[in-house]
Amino acid sequence: METKSSEKVTETRFLRNRKGTQKYAEFKRCALKREQSARSVLLLHSLHLPYCVHFRRLRKLSRILKKPESSRTEDEKNALQESTAFVSLLEDRIHKAVISKERCKESEDPDDVFDLKCKKLAQIIKEANKLMIYTGAGISTSAQIPDYRGPNGVWTQLNKSGRILPSNDLTFAEPTYTHMAIAQLYKCNLLHHVVSQNCDGLHLRSGLPQNVLSEIHGNMYIEVCQNCKTQYFRDFDVTENTSLHRHKTGRKCPKCPEEEGYLVDTIVHFGEKGKLEWPLNWKGADAASKEADVILCLGTSLKILRKYPCLWPKKQQGKPQICIVNLQWTPKDSQATLKINGKCDKVMQNVISSLGIQVENYS
Repeated sequence: METKSSEKVTETRFLRNRKGTQKYAEFKRCALKREQSARSVLLLHSLHLPYCVHFRRLRKLSRILKKPESSRTEDEKNALQESTAFVSLLEDRIHKAVISKERCKESEDPDDVFDLKCKKLAQIIKEANKLMIYTGAGISTSAQIPDYRGPNGVWTQLNKSGRILPSNDLTFAEPTYTHMAIAQLYKCNLLHHVVSQNCDGLHLRSGLPQNVLSEIHGNMYIEVCQNCKTQYFRDFDVTENTSLHRHKTGRKCPKCPEEEGYLVDTIVHFGEKGKLEWPLNWKGADAASKEADVILCLGTSLKILRKYPCLWPKKQQGKPQICIVNLQWTPKDSQATLKINGKCDKVMQNVISSLGIQVENYS
């Protein structure tokens, strides 16, 4: 009895030990990737023996839980009953994994529901005083530019195979119907400001003025002088020789002394904080969001955008209406006035038609 009691105490301590849990998570990631690296070996040695014992038990219990109840042996059933805390932990993880998998699935609304929602969105846009649009990679997929979290997205490819499949040269990409529709909404005084996570430069190519655009993750066709802050718009990718924390492009600003005018790209990588005024234009985004009464999110998972508090103001007169167009679940769905599960181009064609607006072709 004392042994079982002491095991229960150790088990509880292990579950409460955050550091131990983090080490286990790190070890599990290494194991899943089948990496026999020095880091994996060092990590194993850094764990106390009791933790290693618990890890083996967790793996054993996990295998049992994956079996149907009817096919479990008596010994396996007893093992589950003796480790209720671990079983609870594993069941919680399995439940979260199922939810996460469901949220990654793409779905489209039935045609009749889709049409009604598009008409409602058109009405919301028409009645809006200050419309803001937040755009993500989903508005550029029809230009053969991959998104991040879709079935063929960048992060999906990395998780599945550890590598990214080659894609088309973005230099020759043209604005999609959605890009052109957004530019037309601005020309018709129906749009106040655009915040984009995309670095492809297609919003500017569509004719949208830079002063009403915040490219918060940069633009791969713009380089900026570190000294005088002059922007240089290029017809080639300026990021060819740059990377995380290394932003000098190798070119110089003709306006500045040779030893000072280094040009840098404008890309904000994961883990970096963008400090450039342009093309990020955070001041414009902050000011516009405070006035917005409608926020339309197009083709973005919102998993990154939701982390910027200034984009989701809590105004005294009430929060702005949130409308979302995306094929997958987003963390803002529960707060949305309207959620349309559909492709951005298809939605915008329907909405623009309802508004009676003509969208110019890109040329």
